[in-house]
Amino acid sequence: MKALDIIKLGSDKLREKKIKSHIIDSELLLASVLDKSREEILINLDQNIEKNKTMKFKNYLKRRSKNEPIAYILGEKEFWSKKFKVTKDTLIPRPETELLVDKLLDIYKNKKISILDIGTGSGCIILSLLNGLKRSTGTGIDISKKAILIAKKNAFKFNLQSRVKLINKSYENIFNTKFDLIVSNPPYIERKDLKNLSEDIKRYEPRLALDGGNDGLDLIRKVIYKSKNILKIKGTLALEIGNEQIKKVSKILFDNKFRIQNVIKDYKNNIRCIIAVYN
Repeated sequence: MKALDIIKLGSDKLREKKIKSHIIDSELLLASVLDKSREEILINLDQNIEKNKTMKFKNYLKRRSKNEPIAYILGEKEFWSKKFKVTKDTLIPRPETELLVDKLLDIYKNKKISILDIGTGSGCIILSLLNGLKRSTGTGIDISKKAILIAKKNAFKFNLQSRVKLINKSYENIFNTKFDLIVSNPPYIERKDLKNLSEDIKRYEPRLALDGGNDGLDLIRKVIYKSKNILKIKGTLALEIGNEQIKKVSKILFDNKFRIQNVIKDYKNNIRCIIAVYN
């Protein structure tokens, strides 16, 4: 079969399954099978694809048609212009989180700071920050042992293992250490809303990284409270939050002696990140 025919076959099958991104998904899956960029495939649609590659593509297609996210099928997701290894044990990095990284890199440009990333997952936040802040060091923690293993692979991949510690532990077990910056993308979805998530998120992404408790603020509240004890004076806490949580999170921060410095809106103009200084 030619590349064009395979892409059409994949696109048609995914469209039947009501997958909106059926065309680009089919192209990405074929690009991965052939170990080429999507652009390389699209300028050579007449190329013949070997039978074993076609079989591999159909296997990927079967997985995608069951709503398994492309990132898990391919084992990677681009974040901040780098391809991070991801598995079902890690949340898939989101474009909104890149906005938080960009803002923090702007604030701390050329500075030497110590960073703690709570719930590091694939390590995309801490490793992207360290990649941009060449003089800084960091620690990423996660209660998922499997997530930490993936984060360590990414640290080695980007040659950052000498500047980051990646530890399987809870933030509650951090004592006797003070940081300049604490960053976290904690679970912030209300438990009752988990059932309303799209199939690819609900069925495949780790619930541990999504469930924010009854009001969606369980972990946010705990991270803010803990940060008071492990931030340096005038240290900064940067949080990703859910839609319409800004008022409640602002109050929790204010009650715990934090002063809001910046808010960051996502591509739909919702406030999704908040940066606050501990007084």
